Amino acid sequence: MGNIEKIFDSNDARSFSHRRLPKLIYDFIEGATGREIASKGNVTAFDEVKLLPRALVDVSERSLTTSFMGNYYSQPFGIAPMGMCNLSYPNADILMAKAAKKNNFPHGIATATSTGLAEVHVAGGDNSWFQLYVFIGAEKGLELALKAQSIGYKTLILTVDVPQAARRMRELRNGFQVPFNMGLSQFIDLASHPFWSLRTLATGIPKPVLFQNEDEKFDRTANRMGANWDFLNQLRSIWKGKIIVKGILSVEDAKKIKKVGIDGVWVSNHGGRQLDGAPAPIKVLPLIRAALGNDYPVAFDSGMRDGSDIVKALASGADFTFLGRPILHALACAGNAGLDRILSIFSEDINIVMAQIGVKGIDEIDKSVLARSQE
Repeated sequence: MGNIEKIFDSNDARSFSHRRLPKLIYDFIEGATGREIASKGNVTAFDEVKLLPRALVDVSERSLTTSFMGNYYSQPFGIAPMGMCNLSYPNADILMAKAAKKNNFPHGIATATSTGLAEVHVAGGDNSWFQLYVFIGAEKGLELALKAQSIGYKTLILTVDVPQAARRMRELRNGFQVPFNMGLSQFIDLASHPFWSLRTLATGIPKPVLFQNEDEKFDRTANRMGANWDFLNQLRSIWKGKIIVKGILSVEDAKKIKKVGIDGVWVSNHGGRQLDGAPAPIKVLPLIRAALGNDYPVAFDSGMRDGSDIVKALASGADFTFLGRPILHALACAGNAGLDRILSIFSEDINIVMAQIGVKGIDEIDKSVLARSQE
């Protein structure tokens, strides 16, 4: 845990994660589809967005508190839903849920979770949101939604940008599978990282707990085409709480989602893990915001690596943002202490950037703080 004092940004966390994790696991977290053009482009696209410093503004008192989808949160970012998080660190799902409840921000628990939904909800309460994939047809998808609702989840994330799982070259070359396929190369990889391997063996090898029946075995390559417009309407009719649709890059899709009565859209290209030819979400975000109007909830992820990126996303039209890879890397390198560290770093970054651009609150961040128009 001595790495904590050496973590100053998400790149440091990623570097320590790279050392600690077996290549098999690190590449599962960090990898993307195809030639990873979209994944790299998500990050570099933020370099093109410039913030405008302002002078002589009294910013002695600043607040990161913000509202999103009817709730107030202590910061404008949460943790995105990610599958098999416990591969990064034992009980990562619980650690993230507890952090979300303690610090008052939302945390997504994925359909491919390796921790039970009830256990996560106890840890995170209403700050934990259930993310739904429709793996085994619409009927199973609705069943999972009802199960989450019966446990007490009040916000559902429907991820729609994985009609077919993409080929991720790192995973293919490493022989990554769920459950693990232990060949010679995998054995050597794990054996050369005894700290991770022994800790994981001691706590139990993670597996997708929502797919334990013989006729419902988890298959990462299975299509998820049950999530269509008819399914969305059915889901809206049974889910009593809020629904946000994740994985939107099309203005037309966003407008239609709003029209059918969904509570919000989530602009994302899955961190570049699905379509290598997809645009960087930060580039389409202003277009989607303009089409939906100022009052419709819009979330955002993909490519944010520091607090200034979060401010840029908020200025470009997002109401709220979510982090993925930086969170898992921080967990991998230092567990709960690493998680606390990266969360505080992002919050501090945002606070400092707000001072530089002359704003006191998150609600003051809009396109006026950009050095050039994003339209």
